[in-house]
Amino acid sequence: MSFAQASLLILLLAMLVLFSLDRFRIEVVSIAGLLAGHALGLYPADRIFAGFASPVVVTVVEILLIVQVLARAKLFDSLAARFAATEPSGFQVISGTSLLAGFISIFMNNIGAFAITLPVALRLGTALAIPRRQFVMPVSFAALLGGLVSLIGTPANLLVSDALGEATGAGFHFFDFAYVGLPVAMAGIMLVALRVQRLFPEPDEAPATISPVTRRIVVERRIPEVSPLVGVRLSDCPARFGIKAHALIRGDNFVFGPLEQSVIAAGDVLLAEGSDAVFAGLAAAQALMADINPHGLRPDFFRVESVVMPESTLVGSRIRSLEIFHSRGVAVTALSMRAPRIEGRFLDLQLSIGDILTLEGPRMAIAEALEESECLPLASAASTEPASLSWRPFALFACGVVASAAGLRPDVAFAGVVLALALLNHLNIRQAMADLNWPIIIMLAAMIPIGQAVASTGTAETIAGWLSLVVPITQPLFGVALILFLAMALTPFVNNATVAIVLSPVALEFARTGQHAPHAYLIAVAAGASLDFLTPFGHHNNTLAMGIGGYRFSDFLRAGWPLAVTCYGLALFLLALFWL
Repeated sequence: MSFAQASLLILLLAMLVLFSLDRFRIEVVSIAGLLAGHALGLYPADRIFAGFASPVVVTVVEILLIVQVLARAKLFDSLAARFAATEPSGFQVISGTSLLAGFISIFMNNIGAFAITLPVALRLGTALAIPRRQFVMPVSFAALLGGLVSLIGTPANLLVSDALGEATGAGFHFFDFAYVGLPVAMAGIMLVALRVQRLFPEPDEAPATISPVTRRIVVERRIPEVSPLVGVRLSDCPARFGIKAHALIRGDNFVFGPLEQSVIAAGDVLLAEGSDAVFAGLAAAQALMADINPHGLRPDFFRVESVVMPESTLVGSRIRSLEIFHSRGVAVTALSMRAPRIEGRFLDLQLSIGDILTLEGPRMAIAEALEESECLPLASAASTEPASLSWRPFALFACGVVASAAGLRPDVAFAGVVLALALLNHLNIRQAMADLNWPIIIMLAAMIPIGQAVASTGTAETIAGWLSLVVPITQPLFGVALILFLAMALTPFVNNATVAIVLSPVALEFARTGQHAPHAYLIAVAAGASLDFLTPFGHHNNTLAMGIGGYRFSDFLRAGWPLAVTCYGLALFLLALFWL
């Protein structure tokens, strides 16, 4: 083994470990690895930033810009209302919304499909009294499965197509992935829809009756003199007002004693838990008052919800110690906790992965704090535009999809869509660019030269040689099975784009060693990189689902392992049937 190969393997291993630990910002790790690769002589200076000009990165940016427009167009809300009017069964709602998420994910990235479909699912679930845990996870999984079907369904597909193009002169066509992806997606969606009602039979703690998009939150609010809560015993709060009282503070002291004997007085501070819609109604009725904004939200303030991601610096912190928000004049006004453990006051609550913060403050201050703390906004702080009901963004996007499927390069096709959306005032490019998830884009661009070095330094050939001692990779089915397994084993810990970048050269070397066409090996890489169902931190969709649905880590294992095994077996069978 040469020095370049050994140093590249060590560099890759170190980066994968740092990515999986989630202790460092992913863009910092990526840039550091990119510069270290040049220092080690793995690629020349003129190739260091070549990834930022890659058609794959350009296409991902374009798709993310388009998704911002489509997410504001409430086209599916009317469909949801009509669907609810037919009084469907729980299975029909779960399977229908999951199929919708899978269909949308064929034409855009997984997170965009999840963001568009989830409000529809929440509206239907609330209207038909279906427990949230029965449909949030299936929608997340369906968005991942839908990405298997098309070239633009996920960045991993674009990356393996780019690798095929460099190796053979022609990449995959738009729907080449569908031979494997479509049956796997359909089977996976149906399997989850059939099992999820048995896995999560328990109803939500408090059904939402005011707003269809609700969640359980913890707040600390002051009781004004005119509040109907004055004179009410804490034990009566659940039945009369739909909230559960955890503490009553009078002055600076806790009011101790049985709930039946603790009576709320004007000026008290109440620490309580309940539906966000219930608290919104109590605030509107002047029953509760937030000290930060006693007369309502200031005109120059914004309210944004954000989820604590695995890589966030806030994990393990208490609300009172969040100087990243306090120093910018941003207040944390509510918290939706994945695993509630309520002790002390609101400021003493400790954050964990998947918790959802409600923030109030200046728009730019919130955006800066969220970016610095690695939290993902559920609603863009920068977007104040009313929801659009126009069909034109969808028509323009459909034109881009058709053009790409007809053979036009995806980056060129979707550049035309972005231009048309901007000219028709559906897209403010300057604002939309500021709202992009730049850490992911930087990571993707920085990893491309490192991935290319795996092939150029002969490292892929060395890895293939090692693996050939264990598995007879000269037999194409064994080689494809191993590549698919490796991709599925890595993707719960490393994002799917990195998996595709690292494994594509190895897959190509497998094909060269066995003197086979590389198509099956590369599709195995793309498929395995997207079959991520076992952990809540492997993909952002699952992390969001964990916070919104209130799942535990073990819930993903229970729901995900039969799906992972089924998809692996079916994908391998289809790869052998269509590509070997």
